[in-house]
Amino acid sequence: MTNSIGKGWAAGLVSAIKDPKNCIISSEDAVVIRDKYPKAQHHYLVLPKADIADIFHLTLSHLPLLEELYLLAQNVIEVKRCVMDDFKIGFHAQPSMQRLHLHVISKDFVSDCLKTKKHWTSFNTELFLPYQDVTTRLKADGCIKRLTKEKIQQLTTCALECNQCEFVPKNVPDLKRHLFDHWTQKR
Repeated sequence: MTNSIGKGWAAGLVSAIKDPKNCIISSEDAVVIRDKYPKAQHHYLVLPKADIADIFHLTLSHLPLLEELYLLAQNVIEVKRCVMDDFKIGFHAQPSMQRLHLHVISKDFVSDCLKTKKHWTSFNTELFLPYQDVTTRLKADGCIKRLTKEKIQQLTTCALECNQCEFVPKNVPDLKRHLFDHWTQKR
């Protein structure tokens, strides 16, 4: 983002990782915080203390840092007494914030903050890059390449589909009701 809101939000992430009360877990190189607008019951961000704009600024030299981010992601799941299989860990392929962050998000997607199709597709299509895919691409290519405009268009306009079954909802409210049913059945 190049507007002032985007810059303010990026600055907000930087100040959030410096405030000890926001910290769930930290290491010498990174911090885990709650997402301010969680899109699921559990939604955390793992941010490096180093100023790295996004995944497109990663190089092979960042692999040890990425491993540290992933270890912290695993740790927060353990601290919250959750199960790894119930989570997605990865990066947005089309980042909306100007600071590198690894999402640790439960697959339930039950949240008042999940409001738009864009919220859903950013986590449940190829717009979400699993951690392992990012490290594999980085090792193979030395960088992370941007998706083409055509691919982004295809992914953002695809039909909604439940991430837990074959249900195809009419709209986001229909999807949210359906996801809530999944969630209550598991509890």
